[in-house]
Amino acid sequence: MGPTASGKSGVAIQLAKKFGGEIISADSRQIYRDMNIGTGKVRGAWSVERGAFISEDIPHHLIDVAKPQEDFNVSHFKKLAQEKIKEILQRQKVPIICGGTAFWIDTLTKNSNIPEVAPDEKLRARLAKKSVAQLFSQLKKLDSRRAKDIDKQNKVRLIRAIEICKVLGKVPVRETQNLERGAWNTKYEFLQIGIEVPREILNEKIQKRLDERFKEGMTQEVSKLHKKGVSWKWMERIGLEYRWISLFLRQKISETEMHEKLYYAIIHYAKRQMTWLQRNPNIIWCSDYKAIKKEVEKFLK
Repeated sequence: MGPTASGKSGVAIQLAKKFGGEIISADSRQIYRDMNIGTGKVRGAWSVERGAFISEDIPHHLIDVAKPQEDFNVSHFKKLAQEKIKEILQRQKVPIICGGTAFWIDTLTKNSNIPEVAPDEKLRARLAKKSVAQLFSQLKKLDSRRAKDIDKQNKVRLIRAIEICKVLGKVPVRETQNLERGAWNTKYEFLQIGIEVPREILNEKIQKRLDERFKEGMTQEVSKLHKKGVSWKWMERIGLEYRWISLFLRQKISETEMHEKLYYAIIHYAKRQMTWLQRNPNIIWCSDYKAIKKEVEKFLK
């Protein structure tokens, strides 16, 4: 685990090579096909024979498993990830969960209840017309406790929380509360590693990676998605790269403004990731691969 641009994917591949592992992606955007550059997918391709996305000869599960605009939420992730953990262990391999969506990872490591509330497309369409400020205000009235720890800038999560409230009255107690009670999933033993990067260095890495992605054709990727029928509204909901590039492509902001706003949006996103992760006292923070490898060796003994 760790903030965006901290180098999680590279470390996961190194560990998989060293310890005979397979990777389960815990990234809420890498599940979608044709969204490669903007989501930071590792270079590779889907293998029908091996039933996984292969990068550097290492299987990566839960990458490219859904079409853009298809409903895929944390409940789907938990079910599929649990199946993959079982399969990987049956192959006598080590499951390595890697990704920036810490909430998704928490659903595996803790005995948390995921609310089984079906999507309400009519409600979602109505809520999508509102601003994030209006959605946050509505959620605050429905469930003040949930409003305290939600990412108030994430339209997708705000809409989902309101959707659950409409059915259940409130969002069930989440992983942050379960964590404090020590409600761990006892079916498996987990080693939780966080990649530690000083703030200034992380900001530099974010900028460098952003520049590289634009050179690789990130703007063109967003344009192609829209030509294939992916709506601007959905891309705005997905956020970050897809949100700001879609605004630029519609000439709502300038290219300079897009680059600047996207850079700061990613920095704020990294801060929110760290805030979430720092609540977890079981994460062992390491600043280099050597230290991470040492922890894994100790754990696997």
